[in-house]
Amino acid sequence: MKRLHNQFKKYGFFAIVGFIFVLFSIIPIRIAIASLQAPFPQAFLVLGGDPKREEYAAELANYYPTLDIWVSSGFPPEKAHAIFKSANIPSSRVHLDYRATDTVTNFTTLVGDLQQRGIQHVYLITSDIHMPRAKAIATLILGSRGITFTPVRVPSSEPEESLLRIVRDSGRSLLWIVSGRTGVSFNPRVHNPSYASR
Repeated sequence: MKRLHNQFKKYGFFAIVGFIFVLFSIIPIRIAIASLQAPFPQAFLVLGGDPKREEYAAELANYYPTLDIWVSSGFPPEKAHAIFKSANIPSSRVHLDYRATDTVTNFTTLVGDLQQRGIQHVYLITSDIHMPRAKAIATLILGSRGITFTPVRVPSSEPEESLLRIVRDSGRSLLWIVSGRTGVSFNPRVHNPSYASR
């Protein structure tokens, strides 16, 4: 028994490293396949948090009348619909989803819906300061499901996000890929709403 335990300790590390290596190899392959199969975006994915993002998406959507718009935890429904209505976007094109509590769950709550509809490429719309973190998460979560993205940055005057937040949420994304859990309890904003303003 002790020998078996020692072997597990010895080879367990290599098994974990091997798994991570395989995971990181598969995601770029799946993204490359999605890019080949869907070279142009098939939908808009708007991350909530700033009404300018929905306004920008509504303006952009007029140039792509066949693409649906998915908004994750943005403005309340009446205000969101008003934004799209004022831009002459039919409500049938707009999908509002309020399951997300943060940036990681913006992706985990909608990736299955996008996949079910055969969407392999999205325009990812968020603020410029938020985009580095969104891209890191999107690469892992969307990429793991064979969905690629084209980033669309909305200008913002906010300060840049810290590298720590990008690393933290990348780790949470990996956790979701292997366990189906987002580690939302690691996000202080969920437990302390006043943190959101920091």
